[in-house]
Amino acid sequence: MAAEGHRAAPLGFRVPIFALFLALAFGLTGASGVAAEESAANADWVAPPRALIEKTVGQILEILGTAGLDNDERRTRIEAVAFLVFDFTTTSKLVLARNWKKLDKAQQSEFVEEFKQYLSRNYGSRLERYQKADVAVLNARVEPRRDVTVFTKVVGSRYDGFEMNYRLRFRREEWKIIDIVIEGVSMLANFRAQFAEVMSREGAEGLLEALRTRNAGLEPTH
Repeated sequence: MAAEGHRAAPLGFRVPIFALFLALAFGLTGASGVAAEESAANADWVAPPRALIEKTVGQILEILGTAGLDNDERRTRIEAVAFLVFDFTTTSKLVLARNWKKLDKAQQSEFVEEFKQYLSRNYGSRLERYQKADVAVLNARVEPRRDVTVFTKVVGSRYDGFEMNYRLRFRREEWKIIDIVIEGVSMLANFRAQFAEVMSREGAEGLLEALRTRNAGLEPTH
């Protein structure tokens, strides 16, 4: 729990993982592949993460098109697919940065699960309104650490031109998403700043309590 005399800090930033499902639920249009300036070696390197996004899209579109599913069942099935391509452990370490080592192992495990729930519970109600648009995969780029960013843009609907880019990392012989950049805003960077502020005031338990409160559907006490 937070220290005596302090209350869990509110978590107000809400650029959630729904953006992942936003892009996946839209579907992909046939678009340009790897940027022309990429070398052949880089083209080979970026092909698997780009293919992973396309494969996951197909699975999610199949779920969206399955008759007889209520919203809860559809959401559960989509989560089961999408969570396989998102590396919550790496993302948790990156979002806490140097503060990660201030958590003991039990707190680290709890943070990963609470952060995962915090992200996922923000997208569910939005899925239905996004499914009829398209998303173009524009290109892919090799980043430092040999990460790959896959660039996408919404085509059509009131979100036409909306940019959502996915950074993937190759670990343990597989590609996973570690960040989402929405209209130039990095999910990791925003949460890193917010969580660092909470940690500086409330410590690890204060941050965990704030996440527990949000995930329980309660509003933090100011």
